[in-house]
Amino acid sequence: MNTSSSIGGSLTSRRHFIKSTGKLAAVSALAGVALPHVHAAGSDLIQVGLVGSGGRGTGAAAQALSTRGGPIKLVSVGDVFAGRVRSSVASLRGNASVVDQVDVPADRQFSGFDAYKQAMDCLRPGDVAIFASPPAFRWVHFAYAVEKGLNVFMEKPVTVDGPTSRRMLELDEVARRKNLKVGVGLMSRHNPAMQELAKRVHDGQLGEIILQRGYRMHGPIGFFASLPKPPDISDLRYQVQRFHSFLWASGGCYSDFYIHIIDHLGWMKNAWPVKAQALGGRHYRQSPEGVNYVDQNFDTYAVEYTYADGTKFDFDGRCKTGCMDMYSSYLHGTKGMAIASAHGDCGMPSSIYRGQIPNRADRVWVSEVEPARRDPYQNEWDVLIDAIRNNKPFNELRRGVETSLVTSMGRMAAHTGQEITYEDILNSDHEMAPGIDQLTDDSPAPLISGPDGSYPVPEPGRKGKREY
Repeated sequence: MNTSSSIGGSLTSRRHFIKSTGKLAAVSALAGVALPHVHAAGSDLIQVGLVGSGGRGTGAAAQALSTRGGPIKLVSVGDVFAGRVRSSVASLRGNASVVDQVDVPADRQFSGFDAYKQAMDCLRPGDVAIFASPPAFRWVHFAYAVEKGLNVFMEKPVTVDGPTSRRMLELDEVARRKNLKVGVGLMSRHNPAMQELAKRVHDGQLGEIILQRGYRMHGPIGFFASLPKPPDISDLRYQVQRFHSFLWASGGCYSDFYIHIIDHLGWMKNAWPVKAQALGGRHYRQSPEGVNYVDQNFDTYAVEYTYADGTKFDFDGRCKTGCMDMYSSYLHGTKGMAIASAHGDCGMPSSIYRGQIPNRADRVWVSEVEPARRDPYQNEWDVLIDAIRNNKPFNELRRGVETSLVTSMGRMAAHTGQEITYEDILNSDHEMAPGIDQLTDDSPAPLISGPDGSYPVPEPGRKGKREY
């Protein structure tokens, strides 16, 4: 399945691409050089380098090594934090199903802000780099991969603001001209149940879509909340380490947690929303022990997205302990309704009903997927590696950028209290972490704390042009 194209026609166009700058000059100089799909010295071996070796990066590496069709090895790992590198390598070496494919001696384990270069320098053109570091670094790492002729799998989101989105779209053009394969970790698109549901919806089984609903409401997870920085770590390292807490690093909990449902409901509609208005707030700013949290997240979001035809998509997100949990997505049409994700980001089964209430008696279709195809995380890797080995067209980056922009559009609407359009977020001049490609351990953090250790937070209405 070729999932390289954007849905419903791209909302981005060439007029939005920024002109080449010095940061991209080396990449652009090689724009016309298409790479052969064979590997170095005629070898069928695909080498993998992991950049960002936390839990998701380690999982992605295991999935890459679990693909079939030819030899594949992990040969390098890099992360800002040395402890994460050691932990990741140990975890993969302890995985009996992939241990023989882990070839990462100490001299190919790298840490620090330049570890991404060192990990990719171990690869040959045509090999694969995995990017699972905080999203703010995505364009920096991708620019280096494109320069080196590497295929890429990158985790979501791929951008968190307008300037870096425009930069990624320009890099995408270069990657396409160089015949590089790019996968993006929006695994709903590789869920066979959702693939069948999308086909049925696009064929008109629900009639015209009149409403979509998405929910991700549960207790705090990941680095949603952060207490003041301890004295034994710099501001920069603290913010990178707890990236969910800081908008520059990840887009906060909204972008990182909610993007999957936003992505697959846009897919079902075969379009992207063109504007959003939203509510949001932080009800609890202290830990149970009475210590003030310093992160930038709201704990409640209610976003109304609007498509070009006027159809509404309502998304509710919440990170609070003790409240009702709800984590699923729905479509309503003139001929009935559907459950897209029964639970989680893309939980099976998907199903269709003849009325607007999902009663079992009114169910007209429910997905059935063979066990070997039920893991969308593995499926997305199988498709990417097959495309690399057989030189099939495959590039999910443009859609990944568009999904990230639509997600950021809703986040910005909540954080500013304004209606935000797709054009507003795409053309915004607020780059949250300028100069991130030059960061070293001695650099100041993109977000500066006050004397009490707190950081700027969104103030809807008071700060209507920027999120903080």
